[in-house]
Amino acid sequence: MYCLIVFIIENKIFQNIGLFLQMETSRHSELLKSIWHAFTALDVDHRGKVSKSQLKVLSHNLCTVMKIPHDPVALEEHFKDDDRGPLSNQGYMPYLNRFILDKVREDFDVLEFNKMCWTLCYKKNVCTKHLLITDDDAFKVWAIFNFLSEDKYPLLIIIEEIEYFLRKLLETMGSEWSEDKFADYKLQLNTKNCLTAWELIELVGMGYFSKGMNQQTLSLGINEVFQELILDVLKQGYMMKRGHKRKNWTERWFVLRPNSLSYYVCEDLPQYCIDKSLPDKDGKKCLFIIKCINKSFEISASDKKKKQEWIQAIQTCIQLLRLGLLSPHREARLRRRELRKRQHAEEEDLVEMMKQLTAANEQKQRQLEAMRKKMEEAAAKEAFEENRRKKTQSDLQDRYRLDLEREKMVRQQMEQQVAQKSSELEQYLQRVRELEDMYHRLEEALEDERQTRQDEEAMRKLQSRLLEEESTKRLELEQIHLQQQRALSQTEVEKQELVAERLAKERELHTATLQLERLEEERKGALEQYEEVSRKLERAANKTKTWKDKVAKHEGLVRLIQPGHKGPQTITNWGPASFTDTELEMRKKAWQERKNQGAQAQ
Repeated sequence: MYCLIVFIIENKIFQNIGLFLQMETSRHSELLKSIWHAFTALDVDHRGKVSKSQLKVLSHNLCTVMKIPHDPVALEEHFKDDDRGPLSNQGYMPYLNRFILDKVREDFDVLEFNKMCWTLCYKKNVCTKHLLITDDDAFKVWAIFNFLSEDKYPLLIIIEEIEYFLRKLLETMGSEWSEDKFADYKLQLNTKNCLTAWELIELVGMGYFSKGMNQQTLSLGINEVFQELILDVLKQGYMMKRGHKRKNWTERWFVLRPNSLSYYVCEDLPQYCIDKSLPDKDGKKCLFIIKCINKSFEISASDKKKKQEWIQAIQTCIQLLRLGLLSPHREARLRRRELRKRQHAEEEDLVEMMKQLTAANEQKQRQLEAMRKKMEEAAAKEAFEENRRKKTQSDLQDRYRLDLEREKMVRQQMEQQVAQKSSELEQYLQRVRELEDMYHRLEEALEDERQTRQDEEAMRKLQSRLLEEESTKRLELEQIHLQQQRALSQTEVEKQELVAERLAKERELHTATLQLERLEEERKGALEQYEEVSRKLERAANKTKTWKDKVAKHEGLVRLIQPGHKGPQTITNWGPASFTDTELEMRKKAWQERKNQGAQAQ
């Protein structure tokens, strides 16, 4: 009979309320999984419903195992308004939560509770005769399934948790994990990727991943995984313990859980204990000590490896207690579930994105199909246009060939014409040069003509001055003549004087006549000069006309600058006049009036 020493925890109330609620939720979830198996086993017809009498028996057994006072009337009172027959799992769940799970106490035996639910369901679902495991091993695998399965009904364990369980199982049996074998198994599952409890029991019992292992080794491996995951045993094994009173060393079986270290009798593990290594003494090796508030325990492990494993495991438990965390495998399960939830959310987002992409792809496919049809139509139209273009191109090629031949002939003719035109151009350039020479000569002739015109203008001015002087003299002569006429009308006395005066006037007239003759001679000289200038002008005009004729003969390239129109000149008694017909007429009228006035005066 083993003696159990309990390490009393100073404060048994959870200091972390969040941890307490989390543990309560987790415990209810694990209890519901076992009850679900029992409920499903009672559903013989697989309709998802169980009769009230069977539920009464199930509720009584649950209350008995969980040490809850059973109220047989509560079930009838709860379902008094539901007389439609058997109840579904959803209908039974409110009663279960209110009258059973909410009244659960911590001191009931969870292992006995699981065995009761296991007894109700395993005979209808699994037979261990053809398997490598016993009924007790199958129960432990079933309990592990409930721990690792998802919180969804019907209960299933996904492929990641299957891998986690199998890895732990093979590790405890000292076997190597085969990724290839597990990959082949996943291919056999196809798209299912999950197992029920009975399929997991059959997988382990058939020894698919434990070939070469005997039944005892497999049973020991299942038991160790069961103790770690279900019974929360983090470390167990034989070590030497030194007594408090007798100070002797005795071998004890130690069991380490998240909140207790037990040997023979379970004792709670205090939060404020210290675990550290000790030097070898008294012939004992691999020593370490556990110091609590009022006790200390010196312990000797079998070797250094075991010593280090125990120290590390105890320190891990102390740290978890101080942080208010669950056991490592439960924390790992929570982390795996949270990771799967995140992955599931990401997968849902990815699926939604894929749906959107699929819809967009379908839209693109429809657009591509429409474009393909349009392209086919365009291709057909293009083929038709291509044929027509080829035909047109062929016709154009024939036409272009003929045009090229004609163009070739025309080009040859053009080359001949170009050669001819080149010769003509050379001749034309020669003519242009000649015309330029003629143009320079013509400019010289025009310059001579301009000089002649200037001389003629000077002569005209000179003639005009002489005519003015002549007119002045004529006026003087007329005045003299008038005076003579007036003198003739005077008395004889005055006639003598007038005769003398006339003689004097005659002399003056003679002198004026001489001057007039001299002026006449000068006028004649000017007239001769004018005639000489006229002849020069005529010669220049004839010369200009000759050049004009030459230019006209040379295709009219140069237009001659011709002198203005030269009308007939008025001729007076003294030669060509230097005034117009109108001026001459006005002078004539003025002279006639003066003559008439003189006659009237006489």
